Amino acid sequence: MTRETHPTEPLSAVEAVPVPTPAARGSAVRSGLRNLAPPVLSILAFFLLWELVCRVFAIQPFILPTPSASLATLVQFAPAVAGHAIQTLTTTLLGFALAVVLGVALGALVGLNRTAYQALYPLLIGFNAVPKAALVPVLVIWFGVGAVPAVLTAFLISFFPVVVNVATGLATVEPEPRDVLRALGASPWEVFTKVSLPRSLPYFFASLKVAVTLAFVGSIISELAASNKGIGVMMNQAASSFQVPLVFGGVLLVSAMGVLLYAVFALLESRLTGWAYRSQH
Repeated sequence: MTRETHPTEPLSAVEAVPVPTPAARGSAVRSGLRNLAPPVLSILAFFLLWELVCRVFAIQPFILPTPSASLATLVQFAPAVAGHAIQTLTTTLLGFALAVVLGVALGALVGLNRTAYQALYPLLIGFNAVPKAALVPVLVIWFGVGAVPAVLTAFLISFFPVVVNVATGLATVEPEPRDVLRALGASPWEVFTKVSLPRSLPYFFASLKVAVTLAFVGSIISELAASNKGIGVMMNQAASSFQVPLVFGGVLLVSAMGVLLYAVFALLESRLTGWAYRSQH
């Protein structure tokens, strides 16, 4: 609700920024803990159930190791695991960044131009239907064994969600606010930055949360097929020597990195596009 001011009220009093009270800060902390509790408890329950099933049914570690044994193996080989994890994280983020830059550019073109939409959308659908694992051998032939095929595979698998979501966000903006701004004399750039861009941000952040997890999938697929460093290579080597706890440790490590990056983008989304979601309170 907009505050009404008295004509004689000093301007400094009107523009003063309210300082959160201790009670307000405490309420914010409690709200944050309430939001954090369900995912943390569900993850802990999953690991507890996994641990109990392995112990109760005496499942052999080379078939299904316990999560505690998998984590202990990661700690045991921590120096080597850290090098592989940094390699996978780097190739994933490079491929993801490439997908975001090119995906936003192409998504904007497709979302703002109907002719481009009609011309390029079937091509994008056909591109997305190609199994990315089938392209890894081709990428290895072109660029050799190393980080480049992993970066490109991460890019290929995370590119499509960004394009589709950005194009959908821009194409579904209501025409009324744009018409009002045009009637007031706004330029096309002002209409884009003040209406189209903010209204498409929820779609953009939704695509980032999906694309970053898919980028990990692309990197691991490439590393499993042909690479000399990375979590996929570590899992391949561990499987060949029947170190199954280390294989599952690699799976848990990739999952943890994916969840962490997902949480980063979810936090950014809540900060920048909180207006787009209905309040839960």
